[in-house]
Amino acid sequence: MSRRNWPTALALLAAATLGWYLVYTELLVREMRRDAVVHSRIYIRILRGLNDPADDAAEQTLLKLSGEVQRLRIPLVVTDEEGIPGWAINLPFEADPADPADHERIRAYARELARNNEPIIEPGLGIIFFGDPPTVQRLRWIPWLQVGALTGLLVAAAWMIRHNWRTERERIWAAMARESAHQMATPLSSLSGWVEILRLPSDEREDMATLPAVAGEMEADLERLEKVSRRFEWIGRPVHREAVDVRSLLRGLERYVRVRLPKFGHGVELLVETDPDLPPALGNAVLLEWALENLIKNALDALAGTGGTILVKAEEHTPRRIAIRVSDNGPGVSHAVRKRIFDPGVSTKKGGWGVGLSLARRIAQDVHGGKLELEPTVRGATFVMLLPVAAVD
Repeated sequence: MSRRNWPTALALLAAATLGWYLVYTELLVREMRRDAVVHSRIYIRILRGLNDPADDAAEQTLLKLSGEVQRLRIPLVVTDEEGIPGWAINLPFEADPADPADHERIRAYARELARNNEPIIEPGLGIIFFGDPPTVQRLRWIPWLQVGALTGLLVAAAWMIRHNWRTERERIWAAMARESAHQMATPLSSLSGWVEILRLPSDEREDMATLPAVAGEMEADLERLEKVSRRFEWIGRPVHREAVDVRSLLRGLERYVRVRLPKFGHGVELLVETDPDLPPALGNAVLLEWALENLIKNALDALAGTGGTILVKAEEHTPRRIAIRVSDNGPGVSHAVRKRIFDPGVSTKKGGWGVGLSLARRIAQDVHGGKLELEPTVRGATFVMLLPVAAVD
């Protein structure tokens, strides 16, 4: 059986155990009802015997009671004070109390009954050894069935959680690989273009671009490649946090996005606003820029084909928190997706991998101890990121 089918198999096994437990319990209930009927008949026969004036009433009552006890299937052994069997019923083996050859076997069984139930000593009658009815014996299996069903359900749940976690991790890593390839593709293609320019004859190259300009653009692309590689270096490693100037970080991000607006966001206007007295945030600049870039890309995707405005606003939320809002006036997020918008694999665009917002929230919450939420808005979408303020020496 394939490992991916194990969770389903365990869940079916647990469900079968639980179903068996329910059926078993129902059978026990029916058997106990039948025993209750027998008990009632025994009580009625005793009352009839006590009120019967016939000379053989006691003997007839005893015979009838013996038949009812036999229906209850309760093992009984009656011996005298010396332990010699005089009467027995519902024994698990064939034996005759009147046959001395069977006495030892019956006495051994009586001692076994005495280990489970204290014998009753009745003067003039002898010692009465009795066992448990089949219903009681079957009731002993109930706790084991309960434990088995619960264990099966817990194992199935744990396996399914682990399986889902592993599946989610694999999906995230696949999306991260695609994201890394996507992020590296732009500067690599740009570098390829600059190399082609450098290969042109000197007279043609001078008309198109000067060497200092080419060198500057190539340096920017190399810096971008280094930044992308540094982002992925932090995955799975302890993150170093320090005071981050949010205004400088947003200005650098604005420059990067504006260069690509004509290609990726035709008709989109980008606005960046920051409080002049905004304190530094405690965080990792590389990862924060990555998270905010994903939020802006999400807004660009929402405005694709229609145009609109993206507003990035940073302000002091509380004395200990900084709020960075990324808003757009696009179509917004449907109510069907709002609660799952940050789950891995959930995307509002066709062909999307659904990793950008999930990654941004993990950076905000897991790395920086902050929050990333989708605010309720009448139009468009507004994501707010709350970050801790860096301590000022």
